[in-house]
Formats: sequence, structure tokens, C-alpha cells
Amino acid sequence: MKNSREHAQRLQKLYRGLKRAYPKVAKVTYEDPAEALIYGIIHERMSESAAQRALREIRGAFVDWNDLRVSRVEEIVEALGGDTPASRAAAFSLTSALRGIFDEYHKISLQTLRKLGKRPARQGLEKLEGVSRFVVNYCMLTALQAHAVPLTDEMTEYLKRNKIIEASAKEEDIEGFLTRQIAAKDAYDFYALLRRESESSKSGRKRKSPAPSKAPRARKWSRGQRGRG
Repeated sequence: MKNSREHAQRLQKLYRGLKRAYPKVAKVTYEDPAEALIYGIIHERMSESAAQRALREIRGAFVDWNDLRVSRVEEIVEALGGDTPASRAAAFSLTSALRGIFDEYHKISLQTLRKLGKRPARQGLEKLEGVSRFVVNYCMLTALQAHAVPLTDEMTEYLKRNKIIEASAKEEDIEGFLTRQIAAKDAYDFYALLRRESESSKSGRKRKSPAPSKAPRARKWSRGQRGRG
């Protein structure tokens, strides 16, 4: 990235400003990377509050993750809040990814990835259909304790609009820049704060100190597989 020193200074100034503007972030973690993947797919296309609401609806509408896998897209779209481009795209991604997990591991779990190194685990996620770069990085960060900074399109646009990164920067260059400038221990904090700021900026709200985000509560669903597929 050109003028990397100048961009790095702007990035650190932004991060300091976000920490002053918002309360301390409670890091979200997942025991099973499959849950991080599911939440990541939903969260990529919805705001933080909408994604948490959609996840609650999905938990109420389906028996377990395997039930979600074999459900019709229309059923999932309804649980996600209605037929919109975002909910339909998320539904297709969910069914594709869950089918890929089941075909590979014969259950809806990615615990096997925990036994691998970070690079093989990332490769295992990347080969799943319907899984974007954001979702891979979200899984790596929240379930596999890797150094990653997930970026939604809104977050990337915010960084470019405020000249934190170059307007022409490619995804892989942005990722490399951020992981060099943001320490691993701060990666989730930076991600969560930047996400709040980018969503607030898009909605036109003035920056204020919202209530701390709460980690999605993992519900103990049965992992037994149903006979629907």
C-alpha cells in the first residue's frame, strides 16, 4: 500500500478515537467454529442488532443446525426477517455452507478444525461453498483464536471514504495492512468498534456510546442427525 506510514498513523488515530467514543468491547467466542460460521454468514449482511434478532428467530424456528441445513430457502428467509436481497443471500449461503460441512464431516460441526494448524483450518473454511472472506476471518478470529480482522463491505467503504486505506486497495492488501497494524490481542476490539462506527455512519446517526454488545448465547441443541437428507 502506498504511503503506508501515513495510512498507519490515520488508522491508529481512528482506533484511539473509537475506543474513546464507545465502551469496552466484550469479545465474542464460539466453542464450535460451525456456530461462528453460521453467525458470520448472517452478520455479514445485517447490522449487529438485526443479526442477533435473526439468530434468535432461527433458533426458535428450527430444531437444530441440521434441521436448518435441510430446510427450504423460503423458510430460512422468513426466519431471517422477510424476503429481502440480504436475507435471501444469507439463506442460500447458509444452506450451501451447511451442506458442505455435512458432506465433509457427516455432522454439523467444525470441531475438527481445532486440531489443525491455522493455515489448514483456514483452507478448510475457504473450500466450503457459500463462505465469504468475511465469514472465514470471523470464524478464524472468534472460534480459532487466529489473528484476523473481518471486514464487511460497509466497513471497507468507511475506511476508504475516510482515507484510512487507499481507494484502490484490494481485499488481500487491506487484510495484510490491518493485521500488521492491529495487534492480535486487539483484533476483535478493533473489528467490533469499526463495525459500530461504520453502521452508525451509514444510518446518519451521530456517534455516541451505545450499550456494550452481548455475545450470542449458545443454545445446547441436539447434535443427532435427523433423517431428512
